[in-house]
Amino acid sequence: MMLNPSDILQASILIVDDQEANVKLLQRLLGDSGYTHITSTLRPQDVAALHREHRYDLILLDLQMPGMDGFEVMQGLTADAADGYLPVIVLTAQPGHKLRALQAGAKDFISKPFDLAEVRTRIRNLLEVRLLYKTLERHNEELELAVQARTAELRDSESRFRRLTALASDWYWEQNETGEFTHVSGPIVKTLGLGMAAFLGETSDVQTTGWDPAAREALKAKLAARQPFLHFAFSRITADGSTQKFQVSGEPMFDTSNRFTGYRGIGVQVAAHASDAPPT
Repeated sequence: MMLNPSDILQASILIVDDQEANVKLLQRLLGDSGYTHITSTLRPQDVAALHREHRYDLILLDLQMPGMDGFEVMQGLTADAADGYLPVIVLTAQPGHKLRALQAGAKDFISKPFDLAEVRTRIRNLLEVRLLYKTLERHNEELELAVQARTAELRDSESRFRRLTALASDWYWEQNETGEFTHVSGPIVKTLGLGMAAFLGETSDVQTTGWDPAAREALKAKLAARQPFLHFAFSRITADGSTQKFQVSGEPMFDTSNRFTGYRGIGVQVAAHASDAPPT
């Protein structure tokens, strides 16, 4: 992920120091380096409100100020951090304050008196990190929106699929990994007279007399192998001696972890030919 150099130079920077001479020095340094969005304040009490309004990419914060020091300013910023990232470089002449400032949330420090080369380098480095952080955050938001849109499309597509298959077949069905029907459109149970588990002979309380045992075993093998099947034919002899013929198509279903969750498919009852009718 690369940044355009112009993006860094257009970053918004706030200078906070009660000494106007320090503010002017940093403004001149940043301006000479090509930065174009620089603001400043001599009042540390205003920093939190200014940051809420402008969401600066970088705050150069003096630690030793009367009335409200830099540590108190960072406390206010941390309490109001919208994204959890505190874009602060502290300015200090006290070596002992550096570790405390970093523990308080500052991302870096610049020692006083200023070394201009050090100031330029530390500011640019932190801005690169900050802008990359914001770019990644925007990318994640865009990705989340894309996932939501795609999920809605898939749900809509699945709804259309179900409607179309319902029109093109006698029934649409879904079953879980144990063979129990979880979704049915059409008179599947009424037409077949039993559920899939019963048809496969996996329940003991349902009569399966009349069903072609070879077809039942062949379908059981396909389901056990988690294979798709198209126009699978099976039949049964009804109580009055007539033959009912069916065709069913199905495909295995898997979740996002590639775990098998069952089957879905369609079925039709095939019109019997005259030769299939029982003798009179």
